[in-house]
Amino acid sequence: MGALNKRRRAWLGATVMVLACLSASVQAQDLLVRNATVHTASARGSLQHADVLVQGGIIRAVGSGLSAPAGASVVEADGRPLTPALFGGITEIGIEEVSGEASTVDSTLKIGEQPLRPEFDVTLAYNPASVLIPVARLDGIGFTALGAATGGGFVAGQGGVMRLDGSADPLGPRALFLRLGSAAVELSGHSRAAQWMLLQQMVDEARGQVAADSPHALLTPAGRRTLGRYLAGQGRIVVEVDRAADIRQLLRWAAREQVKIAIAGGTEAWQLAPELAAAQVPVFVDVLSNLPASFDQIGATLENAARLQRSGVAVSFVQRGDASHNARKMRQLAGNAVANGLPWADGLAGLTRVPAQAFGVADQIGSIEPGKRADLVLWEGDPLDVAHYAEQVWLGGRAMPMRSRQTELRDRYLQRNAQP
Repeated sequence: MGALNKRRRAWLGATVMVLACLSASVQAQDLLVRNATVHTASARGSLQHADVLVQGGIIRAVGSGLSAPAGASVVEADGRPLTPALFGGITEIGIEEVSGEASTVDSTLKIGEQPLRPEFDVTLAYNPASVLIPVARLDGIGFTALGAATGGGFVAGQGGVMRLDGSADPLGPRALFLRLGSAAVELSGHSRAAQWMLLQQMVDEARGQVAADSPHALLTPAGRRTLGRYLAGQGRIVVEVDRAADIRQLLRWAAREQVKIAIAGGTEAWQLAPELAAAQVPVFVDVLSNLPASFDQIGATLENAARLQRSGVAVSFVQRGDASHNARKMRQLAGNAVANGLPWADGLAGLTRVPAQAFGVADQIGSIEPGKRADLVLWEGDPLDVAHYAEQVWLGGRAMPMRSRQTELRDRYLQRNAQP
């Protein structure tokens, strides 16, 4: 028995030592990136031959001639671009592994006909060990907006910003996701008008204007409390919508109810650019939507992002379809927007500062400024040109491994094939 206890104590001691070593290995190391072209994504713009000092995972200084503290890691950038870590779009990274395997998909609520459950929160299913995370990080992606997908109702549920550094909890406030227009008519009584009718009743319930025990109530008590928080301005409502007429109704509804909204998709948003700018509504543009895939997209154009920007709209980007597995393509979208008239600096802002501001986390990420988290990417060349690549990603000052399951499989079989 005594020998068994000794072995247990020895095993426990060894385990503690291993855990201590692991903990130390993931601590942010002091870092100085020297002589970079620093694209700050802030009011300072781009700085030539600049240094960035990181201590304790936080950016402490941005300037020239900075000194490295004792023990700091020094990276000589030799003029190469340094940007904030990029936005991966509105995705299901961490709540989806294989799109065609239902047991790995946690983004959608399906519990009967027309469930309106705004309290559904997909961040509770987030897996920080998802194999999709390293794949996205290799292309400089450092954060994503985890979005609920519509299933049985046009109210999808809640999501939030996730940093792709192994963190398990969302950063900042939650966001509520809705879908309006023709893509959601089957989820809302087969009429666009029904969408507004149901949405208004939900608002009335959340404001206490409909008895909780009414047989016609749409929301649960938890749903009323959740929607009430958004009506009080404690998060943004992200609406997937394309047709200009629907966007116009959305702007009127948001102004009447005093809620913060953002638009995802927005194929015809350019037709209402002045109104969107005046209402300070950010638009996550599907840049490559240049042909009318539906009657909601008759006004599709590759110049959507540029036209919105010229009117003063804050523009970011979103992918349709398999966004989770293709988050790495976000910078390609930004590059296409730039090729069609969007200024380069606004293309980068759409991958950094704009989404951080839209989701309420710009006080922590989205730009290279003292006091922000040191989420940085050093590039081999232009980050908006897919011919170039990310050399190193730091999240919270920690150098992320520049490998994924895909690269490991590649290397494994290249080595095997190289054997005689």
